[in-house]
Amino acid sequence: MLLISAGILTVGAILYTLFVRAKDLPEPVPPSPVAHLEERRARIYEGLRDLQFEYRVGKLSDADYQQTKLSLQRELAAVMAEIDRILGVKPAPKPAVAPQPAAAPPKQSAAYVCPHCGAEFAQALKFCGECGKPMTGETGA
Repeated sequence: MLLISAGILTVGAILYTLFVRAKDLPEPVPPSPVAHLEERRARIYEGLRDLQFEYRVGKLSDADYQQTKLSLQRELAAVMAEIDRILGVKPAPKPAVAPQPAAAPPKQSAAYVCPHCGAEFAQALKFCGECGKPMTGETGA
């Protein structure tokens, strides 16, 4: 009896597979023409964040930081230009005369200052967004 049930189930599965028409299947999602470029852009942004962190903690010299940052920014500009080219986005026309910068509003004094690095923040934080140390007055190692 078990053998007959298994045979019927197998024949049913084979018949179902043979008679499923291609038009009954859902359309596959077309791949994005810029998906690989968007992934590359995300990796470059991550690299820039990592580079900035390593520079702030003192792992990189100023010259190395500037050189690597410039090369990553150039690579990012090329990737973004390629994305715009594929999507058909036209670049904004360059102004004939550089606009004069508007007068900056007076800087408000920050209410919260890191006791370790002096970074200023508009809101209270547990840890400094610049150096990563606790925002309390304690100076632990």
